[in-house]
Amino acid sequence: MSFFAVLFALLVEQLKPLANQNPIHDLLSGWVRWAGRNFDAGAPVHARVVWAITVAAPAVLMGVVYALVNRYSTVLALLLDVIVLYFTLGFRQFSHHFTDIRDALEAGREDRARELLAHWRHLDASELPRTEILRHVLEYSLLAAHRHVFGVFFWFVALSTVGLGPAGAILYRMAEFASRYWSYRSQVTGAATHDRLMNLSQTLFAWLDYVPARLTAFGFAVVGNFEDAVDAWRRHAVLWVRPNEGTILSAAAGALGVRLGGQVAPTVDGPDVSRTLSRGEDAEVIEAEGSTAGAEPQMAHLRSVVGLIWRSVVLWMLLLALLSLANLIG
Repeated sequence: MSFFAVLFALLVEQLKPLANQNPIHDLLSGWVRWAGRNFDAGAPVHARVVWAITVAAPAVLMGVVYALVNRYSTVLALLLDVIVLYFTLGFRQFSHHFTDIRDALEAGREDRARELLAHWRHLDASELPRTEILRHVLEYSLLAAHRHVFGVFFWFVALSTVGLGPAGAILYRMAEFASRYWSYRSQVTGAATHDRLMNLSQTLFAWLDYVPARLTAFGFAVVGNFEDAVDAWRRHAVLWVRPNEGTILSAAAGALGVRLGGQVAPTVDGPDVSRTLSRGEDAEVIEAEGSTAGAEPQMAHLRSVVGLIWRSVVLWMLLLALLSLANLIG
């Protein structure tokens, strides 16, 4: 049933993407903010309490609800899977940023592309040359695809196999959302309590993302240039400050034959203007201490990265279909 839930959710999302302004984002932001305001008194243990309330509690609640629904009706359980995945998994939650920047570059409107990139990632892109705009778009798109699709996919399937339905999708997306939310709050307010929450949420999300990040990198290697992807993964993953990001981006760089990594564009402060579930409230940058081998980013690489991501989706969907078939036969 996991295969059909993911398939239906992706189809629905393509036909009717989640609106840019939606109440789900406001609900999540309010939930995380409420938990921090009411349960964080500054002690280290309070950060763990806030994380448990904001991330673990919704996942546990969803697992219980799913178990009850599944006991009553398999069809309703499938519908619940699709609804939750619609809000947690999908390309259209971030792809409009990618498409708008690509269209601006194709039209020769580099100033517009810089404006759109700054709006998307809260970067100071005013001085970025064309190749650096392309590099940033490639890197953020690859990571967004992982966090919106492959990471959610892994945890949904992992917990669905033990009867918890979409609890894994909730766990992953809430963990990722919380890690960015408290990072943003710490930067804006400078409060020590936010620093504790930020460090804990980022550490726990990195643990949750350890296996999915490596599976995403493996998928990119399989559907891209396998030898170069594995070589780049082995040699260049350590360039990135965050190991999970380094694993994904180095493998993708090798699979595409493109140079990724390099100087970080400065962030800019200001309110979060994006209103999607995926965006959250942050000004996160991708920090690397060098670049991979490969060609300078070109417009053709934007098309290549779309193909790489979609081929990876097909790969994992085929594997899930085979596992589901084997389970039915067994």
